[in-house]
Amino acid sequence: MSSVLHITNGDFFTDRLKKLHWKGDIITWREMLCEGKTLTSVGSESFWKARFDFLHKNYRISKSSFIEKTLKEYRSLCNHKQQDEIVLWFEYDLFCQINMLAVISWLKTHRKYAQVSLVCSGKEDNSDRLFTLDQLSDEQLSALYQKKITLTQDDIEYADYVWQLYCSDNPMRLENLTDFDQYQFHYLSDAIKMHLQRFPSIRNGLNHMENTILKLAVQEKPSNKKEFLRALLQNQNWLGFGNSQYNRAILRLKPLFSSFNPVRLSNKGKDILAEKTSYYSGLQDHEVYLGGALKYSYLYNTDTDRILKL
Repeated sequence: MSSVLHITNGDFFTDRLKKLHWKGDIITWREMLCEGKTLTSVGSESFWKARFDFLHKNYRISKSSFIEKTLKEYRSLCNHKQQDEIVLWFEYDLFCQINMLAVISWLKTHRKYAQVSLVCSGKEDNSDRLFTLDQLSDEQLSALYQKKITLTQDDIEYADYVWQLYCSDNPMRLENLTDFDQYQFHYLSDAIKMHLQRFPSIRNGLNHMENTILKLAVQEKPSNKKEFLRALLQNQNWLGFGNSQYNRAILRLKPLFSSFNPVRLSNKGKDILAEKTSYYSGLQDHEVYLGGALKYSYLYNTDTDRILKL
């Protein structure tokens, strides 16, 4: 009788999966590899050191918390060696897709003979609406599980290849990928496009997300920061970010706001949003990494959708 290991995208969904009482053990992948420096060697000592350094510096994650929540779960994954089938539960957004690539890269090295299947939520009806796993009913989850995609060796090799490119110091190599539709990752192409739009734009030095933050401040006129965060979470589409990530982004942009109660842009913020001036020099910090690339070593041309190296 075959045994199953489920690897989920977070604690909330792990709790949900446990309540369904399906067969198999469950491991939670507790990382956010879409932010901060990443190394290709997933699970190595240098990989976890780079991740802890980033999370500690930017999110004040303590060493004990990192060990308890992330490393213990990873070690548990390492100890699950007997399962014939590994089922990955991830979503369409950038946050999940980058984590998914890393997990598949690890499995390629450490679980060569297991059957790897993917359950990925996204467009679950005929509309353009995108669904997270948590938004699906038990019946919808069960139907999605029945339709899970068994990854071929070519799929696994491709995911590993995209992960290597994500961790390289040159995002232009990712930009040149055109063969996504030959593999069974239906949302990866859009997630990579979203990733590339995280480099600062030529027009005003802010990336797509940072420009969205300023636009929503003007359009929504939130009465306070909590309302502002709610609006950002509802409008983010492909990012999959949470409160902590938006809070950190808002902190970086603080000089462009005159007030957060109510939320209002400063005159400088308005000029930058109108592309009358650039904020590139105000944000430039050579230690900001997106994967393996330095964020401020590249610019994104919104007219051509191409990356330029500075």
